Amino acid sequence: MKNIARAVSGLTSVAVLLFTMLLLGCSEDIPEPIDLVISNVTLVDAVNPLRYNQTVLIDGGRIVNIVTSDSASEIVAMERLDASGRYLIPGLWDFHVHFTFDKRFTDAMAGLFLYYGVTQVRDTGALLDDLLPVVETLRSAGAKAPSIWYSGPLLDGRDVVYDGMNFPGLGIANPTPEAARTNIAEIHAAGASFLKIYEMVTPEVFAAIVDEARARDLPIDGHVPLSMRARDVAPNVQSLEHLRNYEMDCVSDPDLWLSARQAELANVANEPGNVLRSRLHTLQRLTAITNEDPVVCAETTEALKATITVPTLRMNSMDLYVPFERADFDQAMDLIPESVSQEWREAKVALAASNEPVDITFAEWSLRRTGELHAAGVPIAAGTDTPIGWSIPGYSLHTELEQYVQVGMTPLEALHAATVKPAEFFSLESEMGQIKSGFVANAVLLSANPIDDITHTRSIEGVINQGTFLSRGQLDQLAID
Repeated sequence: MKNIARAVSGLTSVAVLLFTMLLLGCSEDIPEPIDLVISNVTLVDAVNPLRYNQTVLIDGGRIVNIVTSDSASEIVAMERLDASGRYLIPGLWDFHVHFTFDKRFTDAMAGLFLYYGVTQVRDTGALLDDLLPVVETLRSAGAKAPSIWYSGPLLDGRDVVYDGMNFPGLGIANPTPEAARTNIAEIHAAGASFLKIYEMVTPEVFAAIVDEARARDLPIDGHVPLSMRARDVAPNVQSLEHLRNYEMDCVSDPDLWLSARQAELANVANEPGNVLRSRLHTLQRLTAITNEDPVVCAETTEALKATITVPTLRMNSMDLYVPFERADFDQAMDLIPESVSQEWREAKVALAASNEPVDITFAEWSLRRTGELHAAGVPIAAGTDTPIGWSIPGYSLHTELEQYVQVGMTPLEALHAATVKPAEFFSLESEMGQIKSGFVANAVLLSANPIDDITHTRSIEGVINQGTFLSRGQLDQLAID
């Protein structure tokens, strides 16, 4: 017996039982243990009714069954978690991230996402040479990193905004339809799961991208190109970002405004792409907001029902709700890379000392417009543009959800925007976004019910990622590694 005790030392209690029974010749009566059982938990997702006192069975990275806890006592598992008084929601998406925008952030982002309950991310623009090594690192990390879907580079026009010289390198030039087709072939071969159209493309290049994407069965994300109207873009893409250039299709004479933009886009002065785009925004964005025509805008809203809007509201409203002024932002900055943290803390001091007037027209419009789009039935998905605009990976997604509730969503609708709607973009709604048998086992364990208060999505006690339970202590370690 002493030899048996030494042989099984260090094993889990379940493994000890199985090993002992095997020695006694009873192995044929032993059920195969599953990976993880979470018992006595309340299940919350945006599709199914609230379910109390449930036990979730997880094996091989999937939810294999959900039963009432009263009937689950005999289930054999390698790991068992009593979640009495806790709430389990699907793993969250950040539907708009840039892993390579600020390379000081790149290595820290995966751990931060999981720390805040984000188990899936969509990278919406990066050069392949920069991004592919990041993708390989994330995927090789397994449960210690979020799953990633990526577009590769921004498909811009002849003039590139994010050209690597004036702005970080995220985009590539597509001066002709033929160039766009060639670029898309390379991007698709590199494993991209969608395409991203940017603001400087011509209508001809836009049409070629749409055609190529359909032929390759790739969804399209993008900004409304400055050479086009939002109502004409929306039916041809699967998502649009930032409410960008929506306002230019809400004026009483939008074709006149469009003609003025198209003339400037000829770029006879050969301005850098970022300069030209900024100048067009300066000329038209705020002016369009202050000259909005409700009738025309209602027509545009109707057209936008054909696509998903990703408003990145926490970024659009920064002038009104400064991230630095949040009570927990200093604590959140303690987890980000030191060089970034120091820079942001200096920016916080400078902002506090500044007496410069701040124009909040765009911030207020973004809040109002997001509320209007939601009320009209336009699909909305949650993304942050992290790490752009003082956005902390993972942390800022919860801010985004809070602002959705502020503009009229219920907490359940906000949760839908961060779980179900992103999955639908990739036609994954039959396996992600719910706590349901057969679905991928990505979930977040909370100490409070987010349906009562959306800020409870921050009350994270653990994360299940790819079927593996990560405790609060393990998440803390991932965030600082």
